[in-house]
Amino acid sequence: MSRFLLPLVIFIVLAGFLFVGLGLNPREVPSPLIDKPAPAFALPQLHNEQKNFSPADMKGQVWLLNVWASWCVSCREEHPVLMELAQRNIVPIYGLDYKDKPEDGKMWLARGGDPYVLSVMDREGRIGIDYGVYGVPETYVIDKQGVIRYKHIGPVTQLSLIEKILPLVAELQKK
Repeated sequence: MSRFLLPLVIFIVLAGFLFVGLGLNPREVPSPLIDKPAPAFALPQLHNEQKNFSPADMKGQVWLLNVWASWCVSCREEHPVLMELAQRNIVPIYGLDYKDKPEDGKMWLARGGDPYVLSVMDREGRIGIDYGVYGVPETYVIDKQGVIRYKHIGPVTQLSLIEKILPLVAELQKK
């Protein structure tokens, strides 16, 4: 009887871990950058390569950094949501054109509209690595002190805006 007890206990424990794991949201990958200063960079702007942009330029403002690319299928899905958010003028959105050709990024924004205050070019993906980008799109909420407060993996949806992003932005803007 006892020789069957140990395998049964191991099976129950493994089944419990599996059950808990299946209930987790794969889009909720914890980021080690939450509550830490946003990684510094100075990159050329997509539409004006003579000018650089840096997160230090945003000190004193709550803002979103959206990592996107012209080749990204999911970015097309979130683009109308970002366009609407930009029109509402609640929070400035800055773009990080990730591993893309500048001409492709410009053409993509010309066709679909440009929700960004400005976009910068991360041609080699080095800044994306610093931010822990798993894949595009990803969106970061950055507070007035330049600290990352939230990371959204995947396309921003109306639901994610209403439930997570906009309430957090409103809270951070009050501080």
